[in-house]
Amino acid sequence: QVQLVESGGGVVPPGGSLTLSCTTPGFTFSTTPMTWLRHHPRRASEWLSSIHSAGDNVAYADSVKGRFTIARDNANSALFLQMNDLRPEDTAVYRCAQPDTRSTWPHSSKCTWAYWGRGTQVTVSS
Repeated sequence: QVQLVESGGGVVPPGGSLTLSCTTPGFTFSTTPMTWLRHHPRRASEWLSSIHSAGDNVAYADSVKGRFTIARDNANSALFLQMNDLRPEDTAVYRCAQPDTRSTWPHSSKCTWAYWGRGTQVTVSS
């Protein structure tokens, strides 16, 4: 179900940085893990990162480990993704999502999601 709102996307050169944000349903945000996904134009959706409800544990896909950082602000019901050293292959639509009860930690691209957003476009190009 589309109930989340992503923002912060744009066009950046290779090596650049962007910070994405996501606003979420307040009544569920603070008690559940949250996830960032991306959808490439010609590939299946890819799980990127998840964070526990209190922000005390995180997980990353190998493709972004060391470059991307996930964070959350429960007081403001917000999720963030700091993206550094962006590469052309990072070009995609980025979505935040809340895992459903069938998803287990650590998350993967096989997980299913209770809520998600329409996404924000990130384009890495010179």
